[in-house]
Amino acid sequence: MFDLSLFQWIMVLICTIFIGFTKTGLSSLGILVVTILMYIFPAKASVGILLPMLIVGDLFAVTYFRKSVVWRYLLSLLPWVLIGIVAGYFVLDQVNSEQLKPMIGALVLALIILHFSRERLGEKFNEMLPDSIWFTSLMGILAGFTTMIGNAAGGVMAIYLIVKGLPKQEFVGTGAWFFLFVNLIKVPFYIYLGLITTETISFNLWLIPTILIGALIGVKVLKLLPQRTFQMLVLAFAAIGAIRLLFV
Repeated sequence: MFDLSLFQWIMVLICTIFIGFTKTGLSSLGILVVTILMYIFPAKASVGILLPMLIVGDLFAVTYFRKSVVWRYLLSLLPWVLIGIVAGYFVLDQVNSEQLKPMIGALVLALIILHFSRERLGEKFNEMLPDSIWFTSLMGILAGFTTMIGNAAGGVMAIYLIVKGLPKQEFVGTGAWFFLFVNLIKVPFYIYLGLITTETISFNLWLIPTILIGALIGVKVLKLLPQRTFQMLVLAFAAIGAIRLLFV
């Protein structure tokens, strides 16, 4: 078991509640969890500690939102995501993730700027963007790369699903299935890199109850949020997390 102070344990428990909440509520809040855990644990080790907890939240989310998924948006993205995951694996094997955090933050901020700017770039651009091959491929590669190197694809996927114009229920359901797929794919890579061990799994098992509590809170909160408020909160948390990564 990890030797943590009382304050660190409290922060870990808060993070696990947030993890559950991100899976059934505001997905981009997860990037804040990434940054908090990188303060508590060594940056690279935190990636392996976080992944199994994310999968627990994913399993709850796909069970609850199993009928709220837009498969065409998901399936068109996955081949590009695999390219990003493989690229991220080679980078993670060679470079300390601490050096990559500013890069992730910059990418997420660039995507947020794109979202707010696209309405001013002309109607033709707006109509083409959601269905364009370059947009789907770029989002897929970025999502795969950022999720591999730091479990930080929440902001990327938030932009992708918002641009697709999904209502909040389908937004969360489609995102839930996406993250379950990619997080399971990442497990053997993380084991090979030594980021997931018997010690980290034992640590994860103690935290399952608070993850589920957070997921239940997310279900309740999602029902109360208007669509516009939901989108603004998603983008705001993504921006805050990205800025934190830039200056962590």
